[in-house]
Amino acid sequence: SDDPDEDKALAIRQAMAGAIDRDAIAEQVYKGTYTPLYSYVPEGLPGANESLKELYGDGDGGADVEAAAKALEDAGVETPVDIKLQYSPDHYGPSSGDEYAMIKDQLEATDLFTVDLQSTEWVQYAKDRTEDVYPAYQLGWFPDYSDADNYLVPFFYDTDDSPSFLANHFRDEDINDQLSQQGSMTDEDERADAISDIQNDLAEQLPTLPYLQGSQIAVSGSDVTGIDETLDPSFQFRLALLGK
Repeated sequence: SDDPDEDKALAIRQAMAGAIDRDAIAEQVYKGTYTPLYSYVPEGLPGANESLKELYGDGDGGADVEAAAKALEDAGVETPVDIKLQYSPDHYGPSSGDEYAMIKDQLEATDLFTVDLQSTEWVQYAKDRTEDVYPAYQLGWFPDYSDADNYLVPFFYDTDDSPSFLANHFRDEDINDQLSQQGSMTDEDERADAISDIQNDLAEQLPTLPYLQGSQIAVSGSDVTGIDETLDPSFQFRLALLGK
């Protein structure tokens, strides 16, 4: 819609957040090489939490169709809701088709949604997504640097002088202020708390719906030690920690 009802639009996003089964997508499509994500900062980084897990679904990471239906009913949204969902078949790997087919199946299995699933190759997709061509679409992210800031500021800090990379018309002055403040904090615990608070506020508004995060995987012989210590959110493989 050119002029959507904000309360109804939020209810639809909330219902979608409560209707998808992240574990099923991670295991059935990606065989555990991706894991469920319940917030805007991946696990392992300071300040990461699971803000969506308590708000949407069954509270334990699973879907809750009754809660999704109630969110729509309370907002006066007629069902089934027509969703136009777009993904790129060539940019995020060959499993994107299976991934989004499963999301479509999960949403439609609730009888709350009908999903028109379409794909566009990346060259055109990258242009279209910032021009409001796709009402809902796939977007992945690999950070420029290993810090929660890079999972938040590019997407949710938005001003006239510094528009967001996301370009989905989400602008919240309180979020802008919080993002600016955390970037200048020198106390690690204070900053981690601020990052957690930002995620909690974003989870209430759902400008995007996070659901998967990548896993770091190393294969070694059974006599090699130190593997666990070499893998952390810095994305650096520390060879000096390996032993045999």
